[in-house]
Amino acid sequence: MKRTNWIILALLATLLTLATATVSQARPATKITVLAASSLTNVFPQIDAAPRYSFGGSDTLAGQIRLGAPADVFAAANSSIPEKLYAQGLVEKPVVFTTNKLVLVTPRANPAGITSVFDLRKPGIKLIVGTPSVPVGSYTRTILKNLALSSALANVVSQETDVRSILGKVALGEADAGFVYITDAKTVADKVNVIRLPAWAQPPIRYEIAILKSSANRADAVAFINKVLAKAGQTKLRAAGFGAVKKGSTTYAGG
Repeated sequence: MKRTNWIILALLATLLTLATATVSQARPATKITVLAASSLTNVFPQIDAAPRYSFGGSDTLAGQIRLGAPADVFAAANSSIPEKLYAQGLVEKPVVFTTNKLVLVTPRANPAGITSVFDLRKPGIKLIVGTPSVPVGSYTRTILKNLALSSALANVVSQETDVRSILGKVALGEADAGFVYITDAKTVADKVNVIRLPAWAQPPIRYEIAILKSSANRADAVAFINKVLAKAGQTKLRAAGFGAVKKGSTTYAGG
């Protein structure tokens, strides 16, 4: 073959390579959608900033999944909601990825003078809790029952659909106290007082995560969950106040 032909073939090969690279670069990267409990609003983007996030009450997000909302991953602030979705065939097998604890918060000024959870029995206290169907509301009622303080529910002035709504209203002084996760309280440490609750009265608060069966991006969804379960992801969760998963839970199998 003549030298001229070799040069022409080499040029054609180079042009083909450049064209392929250009097409590859022009193709948009897959961006998964993650539906997550509102208490994960700050930490999930720190673990992975790439996904589209929709944060809200776990039961509200589960309702969206049942209605066919286009999404890839669901992360809830409890285990019962994901497990129900799994039983309904809407998500793959969920796994626990972190834990949390409940605390009582008051506005920084604390006009009601609340220093203990037992002060919630005082008449006239304005208390905010989550609705019974959201995890934080369910946990609140459990801990009040364990402390023999269910009567404090008579002082409830508002029931919210997610923990951030409770936190925001207390921080603004619209209520005297509210039950939130310790991780949420940390995000506004300069605006609220935190009252710790007895460990023996705490219900187990386990967060579960799963891939939606309808996901068209399963490989990317698996990669996201594994980022959450990996050492770096768990370190970010612990820095935000969450608890670590049991040793050995480092990869997601799903199915």
